[in-house]
Amino acid sequence: MSRPRLSALARRTLSALGRADRELHVTVVDDRRIRGLNTRYLGRRTPTDVLAFNLEGPGSSRLMGEVVISAQTAARQARRLGVPMALELDLLLVHGLLHLVGYDDSDRLEARLMHERERDLLSRGRRRALPSRLWRGLLPA
Repeated sequence: MSRPRLSALARRTLSALGRADRELHVTVVDDRRIRGLNTRYLGRRTPTDVLAFNLEGPGSSRLMGEVVISAQTAARQARRLGVPMALELDLLLVHGLLHLVGYDDSDRLEARLMHERERDLLSRGRRRALPSRLWRGLLPA
């Protein structure tokens, strides 16, 4: 995991989303910790790959929110898809950021729009195309 890479991706994504003036906390944890957060805040007693907490409130704080990513789940998903873990972490970070700006993947159509936006944001500035297997199960072929 590269903090500078994730930080640069967060800045680029915030800028692309029109939120360049905002701040974000990104925390990478293990499955035990994310399971505890998932249970506490969403009532789900299982680990998940990413959680996003909107921390915007009244006042002049620039803090937009926090994205919490499970490194263990990211590693499993990366292995299953045959992609580098760094790329899976990138995807999860962008996914969390999109939740913070209002995207919701609980509805099938909304999920498709969200995943298409993820692909667009992750593709920006890359020399090589993203592997199509990264979207396995997320977007139609």
